[in-house]
Amino acid sequence: MSDRVKIFVKPNGSVRVTGVADFVDADGNVIETKENFSLCRCGHSKEKPFCDGSHREAGFQAE
Repeated sequence: MSDRVKIFVKPNGSVRVTGVADFVDADGNVIETKENFSLCRCGHSKEKPFCDGSHREAGFQAE
């Protein structure tokens, strides 16, 4: 059995996911499996849905 995935919301930054996670399409098909990654929550990343650090330059502030 694998470890549980953990999700960390970083202050004024990305959503960090640790562990192995499947990305699934609308039909339930696994389209990609990734391990230890960050998701964009500022909307400025050029690599969406993944974070590329653009929140720093954009001055993203979480509400």
